[in-house]
Amino acid sequence: MPTSTVALVSAPAACHSRLMATPCPAVDGSSPRRTRFDGPPPMCIDLSRRYGAEMVTSLGNLTLALDPIAAPTTVNNFVFLARYHYYDGLVFHRVIRGFMCQGGDPEGTGRGGPGYRFDDELPKPGRYEVGSLAMANAGPDTNGSQFFIVSGPSGTSLPPNYSLFGKVVRGLDVLAAMEAVPTGRNDRPKDDLVIESVTITEA
Repeated sequence: MPTSTVALVSAPAACHSRLMATPCPAVDGSSPRRTRFDGPPPMCIDLSRRYGAEMVTSLGNLTLALDPIAAPTTVNNFVFLARYHYYDGLVFHRVIRGFMCQGGDPEGTGRGGPGYRFDDELPKPGRYEVGSLAMANAGPDTNGSQFFIVSGPSGTSLPPNYSLFGKVVRGLDVLAAMEAVPTGRNDRPKDDLVIESVTITEA
């Protein structure tokens, strides 16, 4: 297990058991931006439909196929946050060549989150591949908003401890460019690698 596993840690968040869920965001993307919530989202997706996302980054676009059958709660969370424009303007705060690119922290430090946690939906062993989209965590059942995209062999060999909820289906060249950016302390890109927007598609 590479020591860079620490890159997959997201911060502990407040206990959500006493909090009310935020309503589902507008499907058309018209909901105002939010980066903090009162509790985990209600179920907002339709499991009979297919979901994807177009992630525009400062290095190019990634087209993501989401997997609500294997990870309904995790996909629902990602769709919920994206439709509240949560990810717009955030950075990939940790990038490790041959391993992964991690983002989704509103603080940009690796310690931030949306204000709640939710449970794991773990894959079978051997399911991670280059382009896999998975949740960062701070231990079992501590998912929030931070995610990572596997970009190399150190990521594909991870144990199945991270909820796998999609993959890059177009833009692997962009992912390769992302993982190659110069980094400094704590594996943070020297120049901000920005998530400009995430747009959900539904069919």
